[in-house]
Amino acid sequence: MADFPTTVRVVIIGGGAVGASCLYHLAKAGWSDSVLLEKNELTAGSTWHAAGNVPTFSTSWSVMNMQRYSTELYARLGDEVDYPMNYHQTGSIRLGHSRERMQEFERARGMGRYQGMDLEILATDEIKARYPFIETHDLQGALYDPNDGDIDPAQLTQALAKGARDMGATILRFCPATGVSRENGEWIVHTDKGDIRCEYVVNAAGYYAQRVGEWFKPFGGRTVPMMVMSHQYLLTDEIPELEAWSREAGHKLPLLRDVDSSYYLRQEKYGLNLGPYERHGRAHWVDPSDPMPDDFSFQLYPDDLDRIEWYVEDAMARVPLLGTGGVNKVINGPIPYAPDGLPLIGPMPGVPNAFEACVFTFGIAQGGGAGKVLAEWVTEGATEWDMWACDPRRYTDYTDTEYCIAKGLEVYGHEYAMHFPWHEWPAGRDRKLSPVHDRIKDLGGVMGAYNGWERANWFAKPGDDTSEEATQTWNRAGPWEPRIAEECAAVRDACGVLDLPGFTRLWIEGAGADDWLRGFVTGGLPKVGRMNLVYVADARGRVLTEFSCIRLAPDSFVLITAATAQWHDGELVRNALPEGLSLRETTAERDALLLAGPTSRAVLGPLTDADLSLPWLSHQHCTVAGQNAFLIRVSFTGELGWEIHAENAAIPVIYDALLAAGAKPFGMYALNSLRIEKGYRAWKGDLSTDYSMLEAGLERFVKFDKPQDFPGKAALLAEQQRGPSKRFVTLIVEAGSTDAPYMSTLWHDGQIVGETTSGAWGYRVGASVALAMVRADLAQPGTTLEVEIYGTRHRATVQPDGPLWDPSNERLRA
Repeated sequence: MADFPTTVRVVIIGGGAVGASCLYHLAKAGWSDSVLLEKNELTAGSTWHAAGNVPTFSTSWSVMNMQRYSTELYARLGDEVDYPMNYHQTGSIRLGHSRERMQEFERARGMGRYQGMDLEILATDEIKARYPFIETHDLQGALYDPNDGDIDPAQLTQALAKGARDMGATILRFCPATGVSRENGEWIVHTDKGDIRCEYVVNAAGYYAQRVGEWFKPFGGRTVPMMVMSHQYLLTDEIPELEAWSREAGHKLPLLRDVDSSYYLRQEKYGLNLGPYERHGRAHWVDPSDPMPDDFSFQLYPDDLDRIEWYVEDAMARVPLLGTGGVNKVINGPIPYAPDGLPLIGPMPGVPNAFEACVFTFGIAQGGGAGKVLAEWVTEGATEWDMWACDPRRYTDYTDTEYCIAKGLEVYGHEYAMHFPWHEWPAGRDRKLSPVHDRIKDLGGVMGAYNGWERANWFAKPGDDTSEEATQTWNRAGPWEPRIAEECAAVRDACGVLDLPGFTRLWIEGAGADDWLRGFVTGGLPKVGRMNLVYVADARGRVLTEFSCIRLAPDSFVLITAATAQWHDGELVRNALPEGLSLRETTAERDALLLAGPTSRAVLGPLTDADLSLPWLSHQHCTVAGQNAFLIRVSFTGELGWEIHAENAAIPVIYDALLAAGAKPFGMYALNSLRIEKGYRAWKGDLSTDYSMLEAGLERFVKFDKPQDFPGKAALLAEQQRGPSKRFVTLIVEAGSTDAPYMSTLWHDGQIVGETTSGAWGYRVGASVALAMVRADLAQPGTTLEVEIYGTRHRATVQPDGPLWDPSNERLRA
């Protein structure tokens, strides 16, 4: 081929809606020297059989941003690229059967309003006015989204492709990628028509993404965490009554979603399209008897209507008109699922200059935003919105095939489920266990999963209701509440112990480690024998991560970070580490116990040879209960306490000794309450790339006068001069029965002025507490705001800067 490109900047593998969007947005960013490879025709995978629904609804801030952007792009795309598109913004009605569902809708409405979307709550009579064919007798209400609708997936893909071509990008159809290799810091993508050398590769291969991902394993990659579900929807014949109504009304019916019954119902010309997400779905291509074919382009699975019979009957009872139209066509095609149902967008873990934009369950709705996000990742190294919810590095080494299948089936079967704050999904559990897991369970531990690690959320007593049904509430009250109160009281008044497996531990050593680390973090480093918090910012001065930095020797450090940050922070450090410095990780080999409370010194003293008079933020090697241990005097609870780090084999002896000496076990829910009372930030909630170091109130961790430059310094200096537009505050909220969840909208004088980043009941201060970002001029202590919690606005008061509990840190330093 004379025009075959042999050297480009970016190669995208996969020609569905997402791959085309990635190419379009790269070209729009000025990177038109990019190529998209498609083994067949564009749209040959999941795109061609996709229903094409385009919702904005999500309770994830980043996903809502992405889907909102898609609707905005699609509304103008046809004119922008001069390509005809069938995009119908019909609006949608999302039905609510329960008070809890209506609370979820209120939360989504608040988030949508913050993003500029005019979502509405409908009463039952208003539902009927917009959708005359519906039965509403058993409903509580509905959520109406005027921007929702549907689009032709093939036309969307072709429009994006035309726009990309018009800007100079290249699309090679019927040109399958067959593998990759690496040479002189560049990628070589192999195809049947020749090799293409490039700087960056993007895996946008849809349900073939795992197969493509295997090519990158020799270069540090892993198996892509995904599985493939069979999703069916059916199309009816045309219905005369619907045609008559549509012609008279001059528009289509709103898209209907009965989220509690788990299906969508959409007008398709003058018929209806019904798509259920059945509780007991079907996974495909999961064992040797059902192998994934080399090419499934433009193909479908056989019909399997028995699986969806209940949903069809339920939908006909809800909209009797559906029963008057015969089934015209059944579509049963593959849809990829990640274990949490969200896509993989961002850096490919462990692999240089490789990215993922794959495993989209709702690729049409999210495709526009995904292309924008991917292009930002590639061209700028950062995204406008914090995209941790979709970052491929959110998963680590526990996502084997069995796990992915179990979670995919669970997510599909609960596609529209409410994600209650006290609920833990049961599939795919016990992937990573602490050395005292069985002991924790015997003590009543009700477990939660944190990057695959099992930790106790709270400790139940005999007779407590630990059923899944008990957690189906947004409210604070539940069987856990008195236990959390008791656990917080134990830490406040005596001594508590928390088993905390999964801490990410990165050991950095070598001549020059001090100088390099000072140029890596925004602030200063501790002296030998001490520890402090350090932060890493991006070029915009936004918060990338937080480490506990422990200095063992002049050029020997340990960086400790959250379990969920393991691959994110590990990659951040590895990519920045210069030659000559060594890095080793001991995350899985060691465990940590948090001991906290005013009597913790008395509990620990008889068990250790450590010097417990050493001050706050000190550390030492010692023995505890005869076992080698590393003791750090620090406490995320805000009380006198230590972290006890030790090899896994030593932990059971130490844990039992602490319990025998009087320590009471406490869980993650209590820890969350205790840390919020102290104003301690949590990663990817209060600390994210949505906020700068100065907005986050972390000025004391920025040293502008040190000789080393650090990422984000220029941006932070400029921000310091003009003043941050937002400020971090602590709020006391008159919250009633429900505490403020993440991204609750803040109001002042009828205007949206900020958002909460986390919230909980503070059992030591006896009040509902929220951490928040607010417009800078409103960050003064005593300012009165309103927090919108599930649709109701609650009075909130800005507190003085500093901890609510023990503001002078006397208890911490005791």
